Amino acid sequence: MAVENSLERADSSCDEDGHSRRTGTLWTCVAHIITAVIGSGVLSLSWSTSQLGWIAGPVSMLCFAIVTYVSAFLLSDCYRSPHPVTGTRNYSYMDAVRVNLGKTPNPTYSHHQFFVLFHVEFLCFGASSGEKQTWVCGFLQYFSMFGTGIAYTITTSTSLRAIQKSDCYHKKGQNAPCAYGDNFYMLMFGVVQIVFSQIPDFHEMAWLSVVAAIMSFTYSSIGFVLGLAKVIGNGMIKGGISGVPMPSKAQKVWRVSQALGDIAFAYPYSLILLEIQDTLKSPPPENQTMKRASMISIFLTTFFYLSCGCFGYAAFGNATPGNLLTGFGFFEPYWLIDFANACIVVHLVGGYQVYSQPVFAFADRLAASIYPNSGFVNKFYTIKLPLLPPYKLNFFRLCFRTAYVATTTGLSMFFPFFNEVLGVLGALNFWPLAIYFPVEMYFMQKKISTWTRRWVVLKFFSIGCLLVSIYALIGSVEGVISKKIG
Repeated sequence: MAVENSLERADSSCDEDGHSRRTGTLWTCVAHIITAVIGSGVLSLSWSTSQLGWIAGPVSMLCFAIVTYVSAFLLSDCYRSPHPVTGTRNYSYMDAVRVNLGKTPNPTYSHHQFFVLFHVEFLCFGASSGEKQTWVCGFLQYFSMFGTGIAYTITTSTSLRAIQKSDCYHKKGQNAPCAYGDNFYMLMFGVVQIVFSQIPDFHEMAWLSVVAAIMSFTYSSIGFVLGLAKVIGNGMIKGGISGVPMPSKAQKVWRVSQALGDIAFAYPYSLILLEIQDTLKSPPPENQTMKRASMISIFLTTFFYLSCGCFGYAAFGNATPGNLLTGFGFFEPYWLIDFANACIVVHLVGGYQVYSQPVFAFADRLAASIYPNSGFVNKFYTIKLPLLPPYKLNFFRLCFRTAYVATTTGLSMFFPFFNEVLGVLGALNFWPLAIYFPVEMYFMQKKISTWTRRWVVLKFFSIGCLLVSIYALIGSVEGVISKKIG
């Protein structure tokens, strides 16, 4: 009987939790991570380096890389609870917080209130309820994903406009009045995303992530090579230790904070890490695969980030554009600029879905739990299309996902400020999602006692990241307000 049961499980098309068998590997995981990480953020890193200078710029990128790996290392063990290998699966970040922090208030809070300036309890109006922490986590996670959709829409429209401007400059000269608007391109991107948003779930878009990851490597390499070529052509390395000079110290402080916010946006992927980990097959244990994938991905992205950021600054110095490939420091060869921007567009089509699919999955689960008997929410209709596999249409998915894409598109048209929007989004989600929750869940899983050496080190690590996040958020919000008023 035991042999028969084991054979049934082996032949089953489902995992032990009843879900479809997961087939993700180390390399599909790397593709998902790179698609999520190397996005519009890499294009702003040369500008960030120019604001910080030759020492603070590269050091900041290395520090964020280390912080991101520590965050991924801690969070990957939270996919299963209570044991990271044999425990029950947590399908999302919100599930992990509910399981690890939702049963009881964290016992460490009462001993270090004087340390924490912006704790989640403050966000909950002083409450320490684990359930409220779960909802705060969920709000921040899905709000950040929504914001990333806005940022990707802005970036895509900028790249499409850049292709048109590049062709115009090539034909009419670099001083020609080649001015084009963004709204039409944002609407085009929105229409494409409405179509791709009908992909059922994360598990069926590995192919899209692979294509997007290839595109991200391509345009990052082009940016790096163009920067290197321009440095060689200039015969000198531009830039200085203190970065771009500003008319006043206050303006310099705001610019530095915006630069840190942009770097913070470029690195962490913690808000979708567990959703990516939920695609992995086992054995080997999912947390081991995720840690290896994180190390490979962060190493690759840091190499490209430093290359693009440093060579972009070395090429243009104080005139470094906000977006390396669309700010038109580069004019020729125009066909290569066009190709790089086309790669950005293709990549961000996939990147938008990587960040949107977890939101869609959450909405599907929530609607099904609230309206279990609703045909609008739960009924599927099979549609057979020529040359395509059968598609299962659900009217709730169609309406919600279309409205979601329309909303991100509309807000992108209202706030089309590339560097400032990236800074706000990066600063907003960096500390709570990449640092605070992973650290607190690690304490609970490993039963770390208050005031032990490991507890103190991780607390100071969390507090330091909190201060950086607050500083970056304030400066980036100031930048958005100034641009909107101006």
